[in-house]
Amino acid sequence: MIIRKSFKFENAHIVRGCSTQRCRASLHGHSYKVEVLFESQYLDNGQMVYDFGLMKQGMKELIDSFDHSIALWDGDDEQYIADMKRHSNRWVQLPVSPSAEQFSRVIFVMIDKLIWFTKMVNGEKMVRLSSIIVHETETGYAQCFREDAYSDIMGLIELDKIYFSEEICQGWNDPQLWERVKSGEGFTNPTTV
Repeated sequence: MIIRKSFKFENAHIVRGCSTQRCRASLHGHSYKVEVLFESQYLDNGQMVYDFGLMKQGMKELIDSFDHSIALWDGDDEQYIADMKRHSNRWVQLPVSPSAEQFSRVIFVMIDKLIWFTKMVNGEKMVRLSSIIVHETETGYAQCFREDAYSDIMGLIELDKIYFSEEICQGWNDPQLWERVKSGEGFTNPTTV
């Protein structure tokens, strides 16, 4: 069985090297919709694959980190990156260009790592992230599966090269959330939310 939870965020970016002049040469924004799809052949004590309420914790916070922020590619012009950081309190620096395709891969790896290190305590079994869909527009989206997220061909996503601004980190319930995810520190789901 597959379950799906939607999230939204507003974000600005430039996608260098793409075919469209406006997209590669001008800062612009999108109203993104993100779909997180989990799968399992088992149901928990509440007869659910995974309680949607549990997704309001670390998952929502990580996805919400992109809201009202600028996504920066660490391979872009150094002066541009420095200027954007100087003029924006909310920014995320990525090791990949912030296209919808790469957003779906980045979010997949982030959520996959978070769920991998989460201790399930309500009878959840073999819950696995199935895919991430990132809608950049009403008519265009990218869908990432496990083989895409960890593809050598597309380039590995190194979590240690993803940086969130101080403003974003301080907005989390746990300002060390990202450091805990990267280090593989365990998370424990509550039995009731």
